[in-house]
Amino acid sequence: MTVVALLSVAPVIEDSMASEVAKAVDALEDFDVSYETNPMGTVIEAESTDELFAAAQAAHDAVDADRVSTVLKIDDKRTREVDAAEKVEVVEDHLGRPARSRKE
Repeated sequence: MTVVALLSVAPVIEDSMASEVAKAVDALEDFDVSYETNPMGTVIEAESTDELFAAAQAAHDAVDADRVSTVLKIDDKRTREVDAAEKVEVVEDHLGRPARSRKE
């Protein structure tokens, strides 16, 4: 099974969050997950929810702040294998084009 999730971990601070977000992303390297970070969070793929939750916990714990905000959205499709890239490809098939702005 492939579990796909969107993880957002950030310190609640007024300054730049980039260095702390980088710590959260780097913590994912210790787990058997694939991931891609975008401006709104990090898409993670794992073989099990156990591995996904462990990776998310490590990312949350890696942020050094008095207050940390973590959001985890999970798509646990249990009846068949679907990875994140395939989910985007299906939408693009319906669009007939890449799923991104045509503006440069």
